[in-house]
Amino acid sequence: MDAGSNSISSQKSGSRRAAAQRPPFQEAGSRPYMPPLSTGSRNPSAKCYGDRFIPERSAMDMDLAHYLLTEPRKGKENPAAVASPAKEAYRKLLAEKLLNNRTRILAFRNKPPEPENMLTDLRSDAVQAKPAKQRRHIPQSSERTLDAPELADDYYLNLLDWGSSNVLSIALGSTVYLWDASSGSTSELVTVDDDYGPVTSVSWAPDGRHIAVGLNSSDVQLWDTTSNRLLRTLRGVHELRVGSLAWNNSILTTGGMDGKIVNNDVRIRNNVVQTYHGHEQEVCGLKWSGSGQQLASGGNDNLLHIWDVSMSSSVQSAGRTQWLHRLQDHLAAVKALAWCPFQSNLLASGGGGGDRCIKFWNTHTGACLNSVDTGSQVCALLWNKKEKELLSSHGFTQNQLTLWKYPSMVKMAELNGHTSRVLFMAQSPDGCTVASAAADETLRFWTVFGTPEAAPKAAAKASHTGIFNSFNHIR
Repeated sequence: MDAGSNSISSQKSGSRRAAAQRPPFQEAGSRPYMPPLSTGSRNPSAKCYGDRFIPERSAMDMDLAHYLLTEPRKGKENPAAVASPAKEAYRKLLAEKLLNNRTRILAFRNKPPEPENMLTDLRSDAVQAKPAKQRRHIPQSSERTLDAPELADDYYLNLLDWGSSNVLSIALGSTVYLWDASSGSTSELVTVDDDYGPVTSVSWAPDGRHIAVGLNSSDVQLWDTTSNRLLRTLRGVHELRVGSLAWNNSILTTGGMDGKIVNNDVRIRNNVVQTYHGHEQEVCGLKWSGSGQQLASGGNDNLLHIWDVSMSSSVQSAGRTQWLHRLQDHLAAVKALAWCPFQSNLLASGGGGGDRCIKFWNTHTGACLNSVDTGSQVCALLWNKKEKELLSSHGFTQNQLTLWKYPSMVKMAELNGHTSRVLFMAQSPDGCTVASAAADETLRFWTVFGTPEAAPKAAAKASHTGIFNSFNHIR
């Protein structure tokens, strides 16, 4: 055995250990392998301790290291000395004394610390910086209950509305009452004669000052609530009672038991500007989208129509306007309609006792996005203006209000208190309080959409206030 064989063997074993530390199938001549900073690994059992090892000098045997580094070189420089038996015996004796059966030159007293994952730290800092959102408390009982005698138990009418001036209007029999939510005062607006009554619908204009009143006689009256003055009566628009009303700026849309839907420009003498024909029975639901570009109508014929303003002006035949979509998925009358405040082309609709479903529609394509069986008649729908939530009111058997999380449609709360079907709902201007009127002749107020924020400074009056300026001079 030559003098350098043991050194060569030691070098080979060292090279094998070095090779074992590198991952397989690496390109030859590539950069030395360095473990990644992240603790993630394809092998779950493998542990990574960082990008390099820093030895501890107190655990090193420097004399032994010097011997192993210099001895092989001496053998190569002087081959004759390598072959000498005395040299070989001396080398073995010296290696035995110095090595003392040890093979590791560099040793570590403790394991190196785990590497820090900077991405994880950044994420954790971001999560800690974001305050946790507290879950909103939803009161299970009504905040206030008022009597509503002679409230008609009629699913197809619309007898409750809450104006932008924070005044609630409700029709009881042939009388329209106004309840000021700011002061709690109640006043009587009008009592119509028996020949014209009872009142079948009410709807506030966008200015919160003027109100439209639909009558059983097919007439529609326009009132100024600040002066309790009748401004105008629209006659001859419908042949039967007017059960639904909807405003779009200065356009008052009326829906009647005759199946007609009429757009009336209240600023001009010849008020009828468009007529929609599509329903074969009474129109019981009307809602304009927030943009004012689309109108949704529901009828007792189980039909839901979407009408578009652009088609009203461009595609007309014999004074009739063609619908954009005719949706026939509901199995009962469609009264409950609500446009989504955070997605302009999303409409929610509710069916009567034979349907019991809430359906969601893409009004651009006419596609039904979802359908939820509520188990009871859907009378009214309201969106939360601040959160993705929907409130529905129902009839038999529980006569409850149900709060849904959208789009999962998980029930968040059920509000009980009414003893008969909850026919009508209206939302306060701040979007927090909901008023519900039921066939049990009570009017209840629910703080279901949160508590009002601090009242902002009084702003200038809305631009809607000018739409009735021409009433003294109707063109």
